[in-house]
Amino acid sequence: MTAGSTAEPLLLGVRHHGPGSARAVRAALEQAAPGAVLIEGPPEADELLPLALHPDMRPPVALLAHVLDDPGRAAFWPLAEFSPEWVALRWALERGVPVRFIDLPAAHSLAMTAEEEKTEREKAEREKAEGEAGEGGEAEETAAGEGSTASAVPADETDAADAADVRIDPLGVLARTAGYDDPERWWEDVVEHRGAGSGAGSGEGADALAPFAALAEAMGALREAYGDGGHGRDPVREAHMRLRLRDARREFGDNIAVVCGAWHVPALARRSTVTADRQLLKGLPKVKAAVTWVPWTHRRLSRRSGYGAGIASPGWYGHLFSSPDRPVERWMTKVAGVLRDEDYAVSSAHVIEAVRLAEGLATVRGRPLAGLAEADDAIRAVMGDGSDAPSLLIHDRLVVGEVLGEVPEDAPAVPLQRDLARSQRALRLKPQALERELELDLRKETDAGRSRLLHRLRLLGIPWGEPTRSRGSTGTFRETWLLRWEPELSVRVAEAGIWGTTVLSAATAKAASEAVGAASLAEVTALAERCLLAELPDALPVVMRALSDRAALDADVGHLAQALPALVRSVRYGDVRGTDGAVLREVALGLAERVFVGLPPACAGLDDDGAAEMRGHLDATHQAVGLLGQLEAGTRPEDGASELRSRWAGVLRALSGRDAVPGLIRGRAARLLLDDGQLDDGEAERLMGLALSPGTPPADAAGWIEGFVGGGDGGMLLVHDERLLALVDGWLTSVPDAAFTDVLPLLRRTFAEYESGVRRTLGELVRRGPAATTRDPAAVAGASRPSGAGSGEAAAPGFGPGLDRDRAAAVLPTLRLLLGTDQDDAPDRPTARRPDSDLTGART
Repeated sequence: MTAGSTAEPLLLGVRHHGPGSARAVRAALEQAAPGAVLIEGPPEADELLPLALHPDMRPPVALLAHVLDDPGRAAFWPLAEFSPEWVALRWALERGVPVRFIDLPAAHSLAMTAEEEKTEREKAEREKAEGEAGEGGEAEETAAGEGSTASAVPADETDAADAADVRIDPLGVLARTAGYDDPERWWEDVVEHRGAGSGAGSGEGADALAPFAALAEAMGALREAYGDGGHGRDPVREAHMRLRLRDARREFGDNIAVVCGAWHVPALARRSTVTADRQLLKGLPKVKAAVTWVPWTHRRLSRRSGYGAGIASPGWYGHLFSSPDRPVERWMTKVAGVLRDEDYAVSSAHVIEAVRLAEGLATVRGRPLAGLAEADDAIRAVMGDGSDAPSLLIHDRLVVGEVLGEVPEDAPAVPLQRDLARSQRALRLKPQALERELELDLRKETDAGRSRLLHRLRLLGIPWGEPTRSRGSTGTFRETWLLRWEPELSVRVAEAGIWGTTVLSAATAKAASEAVGAASLAEVTALAERCLLAELPDALPVVMRALSDRAALDADVGHLAQALPALVRSVRYGDVRGTDGAVLREVALGLAERVFVGLPPACAGLDDDGAAEMRGHLDATHQAVGLLGQLEAGTRPEDGASELRSRWAGVLRALSGRDAVPGLIRGRAARLLLDDGQLDDGEAERLMGLALSPGTPPADAAGWIEGFVGGGDGGMLLVHDERLLALVDGWLTSVPDAAFTDVLPLLRRTFAEYESGVRRTLGELVRRGPAATTRDPAAVAGASRPSGAGSGEAAAPGFGPGLDRDRAAAVLPTLRLLLGTDQDDAPDRPTARRPDSDLTGART
C-alpha cells in the first residue's frame, strides 16, 4: 500500500498541525478523489464528525475523551485550521464522502494510560529501593506518555537494546541526515515552504502524491533501523488501524485515503494477518468513555499533548496556511499593526525594509523562503532597533497567539457544562484565551452575578478567574479578577459534574461535603467565607454547624486565632452582599472571646519559631478585632466598638508586660497598642527602655526590637521619633562583643525590610551622633538653615529646613477656599509658636 498506487488504499503520511502537510493533503485528495477517508483519531467520535461543518464550529478545537466514572482521566485530540486531519475531515464532509476515525479507541487508550502510570510508579519505587540498597545503577529517564517525543536519537553504534529504551524523533533524524541542526527549520524548508510565496499550495502541481511517496520511503528506512523507536503503544494502535482499514476496504472498496502520522505509514503498508493483529489487541484494559468537542487555543497547541506534535509557533503556521501568497509581506504588515497598537513608531518604510532584510537573510542562509527565524531577526533589527522587547511581544501575540476556538451548542456536553454556558451568556461573560482584567461593582446586579459565578467555579476547582488586588479602589464593593479560559477547564467542568447538574447545586454539594471532611477549624472558616462570596445559602447552615462544633472542641489558641480573620471577613462580606451575617457574627464574637482568654498563657515559654508563628496570629487577630469592632459599632450603636477593642487592648497590655513572654511578642504587642493610640505619651519609650535595659539578654532585646519596629512601616516610626531611635542606638553600642554576633542577624533581618530611603535616613541620623537623635531644643538650636529662609524655626537634624512662616502664610488663602472657611475668621499669618511645638516637630 503506497501513496502512488491506485489499486490499494492511498496512505497520506503527515505531520500533525503542519500547514504544508495540510495543503498537500488537500491537493492529494483533489487529485485522487477517494470514495472514503480514514483519519487517525478515536472511533468513538465518529458520530461527532458532522459537527465540523457547523457554522459555529471554529478551530482550534479538540476532541475530549474522558472516563465516565472518573472525568479527571481524560485525553485530547486537538485540531487547528492548518491540521491535515481537519482539512481532510472538512474535504470529505463537504463532498459527502464517508469519513471515519481508525485509531485505538479512547476506551482502551485511557485505560492503558492508567495502567502505564501504575507501572511507572511501581518501577520508580523499585528503582528507589534498589538505589537505597546500593544495588542498582543510575537509570536512564525516557519520555513517558503518548505523544511525548525525546530529542535524543541512538547513535549508529548503539545496540538494539539501548535503542528500544529511547523514543526517537523521526524529524530529528531526517533533519540531521540532511545536514540540518534544527528539525523545525528542515521541515519548513522541505514541506511548509514548498510552493508558498507564489500562491501555489504545497503539493499542488503535476503529481500531488509524489511528496507522500518520498516521505513514506524515508519513514520506512527509519522503521527498519529503529523498529518502533521506543513508541511502546504504537504496535497496538497500528494493529487496530489495520483492522479498521480492512473493514473499510470491504465496505467502500480499495479507493480509500488514509490520513495518519507519517511514522505509521510503513506499519499500515506492510502485510499482516487479521489473526496477528487481533492477538495484539486481545486482553486490552477498557473503561467507559465519553467524547465531545471542546474549544482549544493556539497556546495549548504549542505544548506536546494529544497527537504529540506540539508546535512552537502555531500563530506562524496558521499564517502560512491562510496566506500562501506573499506570506512574509503579510506577516510584517501584521507585526507593524501590533507594534503600532503598543505605541511603537513603525512606518510603512519599516515594513518594506524588514521584508527586504528577511528575504536577504533567507538567500544568504540558503533557504527557499524567509522563515520565522529570518522574520524575527528582521523585526529585531529594523522595527526594534536591536531591542528584544518588540520580538518578545510579537512572539506572544502573533507567533503563538491567543486564539480560542468555538464549539456549537449542539455538541454533546455534561449538564454542568450546559448550565455554565447558559450562565456565561446571561452574564455576558464570554470565555477568552487572552488574559484580561475584569473590574466588578457588587452594587450592580450583573456584576454581582458574575462574582457569584466566578466564586462558585473556584469552589468547584474550576479556576477560570483569579481574584487580584484592585488598582483603582480598595472598597468592599469592588472586586478585580484576572480571567483566562484554558482548555483543561473543560475537563474540570466534567469532573465537577459529579456534584450536580448546575453550577449552584454542584457548588452547594461540594461545600457541604468539604465542611464535613475539613481537617482544621481554619479550613471550615475559610469555607464559610467562600460560601458567602459564592452566595450558597443552602450550604451555609451545614458549614456553620461544622464551624460551631469544631470551635467548641478546639482548644488550640493558634487554631482559633488563625480561623478568626476569615470568619470576620465573612461577616463583612455578608453585610456587603446583602446576606444575613448574624449567625456568623455571633460565632466570630465567641471565637474572639476565647482568643482573648487563651492568648496570654499560650504566648509564655515559646521558642523562636513558636514566637514567630504566634506573632503572625497576633497581627491577624488585631486586624480582625478592629474590623469586628467596626461591624459591632454599626449593629450596636449604643455599645460601639469600645468594649471589644478595650478588652483586646487589655490583652495586649498583659502581653507587653510579661517577662515570660518572648521579646518578639512583647515588642509586637507594644507596637499594636501604639498604633491604636492606646499608649500614653512616653509609654512606648518606657517599654523600650525596660526591654533594652542591661539586665535583659541581648537576644531577647533584639527580638523585642524586631517585634516593635519590624515590618515595612517600622522604619518610619524610628525616623519620626528620635527618642526611640536614640534608645535603639544607645543599646546597640552597649551590646557586649560576645553577644554581638548573635544579635546582628536578628537586627539585619529587621532593618532589611525597610525601604532604601528609610534606611538611608536612619543611617544619616545615627551618623550625626546623639545630637541628631534627641528632641532637646538645645541640641538642635544651632541646626543650619538655608539662606533666604524667612523667620522660620531651626530644622531638626536630618529633616531639612524649619518652617518658613512667610511662605506658609501665602498658602493659607487657598487652604481656606478648599476648606470653605471664612477668611475674616482667621488672621492672614499664623500665630507664633514655640520652637519645640508640634508644628516645628512635624516631620512627615
